[in-house]
Amino acid sequence: MVQIEGKYTNDRNENLDDYFREVGVPYIPRKMMCSSRPTLEIKKENDEWTISVSTLLRTNVTTFKLGEEYEEHMPGGVLKNITTLEGEKLITKSLGPGDVKATREYEFTDGECVITYSNEKSSKVAKRYFKRV
Repeated sequence: MVQIEGKYTNDRNENLDDYFREVGVPYIPRKMMCSSRPTLEIKKENDEWTISVSTLLRTNVTTFKLGEEYEEHMPGGVLKNITTLEGEKLITKSLGPGDVKATREYEFTDGECVITYSNEKSSKVAKRYFKRV
């Protein structure tokens, strides 16, 4: 099994602006998110996982147990999430404001983490590529 825990830096993005536009992120926050190069850190202690995403403007820290519902506070509102581990992927299924469903898949290789974003409000899929530090 590939090593999931670790620190990662954003290397590049694919379709991120189009994706955020379709899900309704306003122009200025969307441009700020797309131009940021966040760092990602994933830790596991006992059965509790922590994912931290940091930019110059904010740090979002989420702690959860696999298969259990938890809340994640985002700029657009509170998400109700359940994260599972399927092979080399952490998969987070979210229910957001207005009962909108979204998915984030964190796929890991020895040197990289690729996050794939999908949302029922968007025909676009976005990806963020992170290199292991």
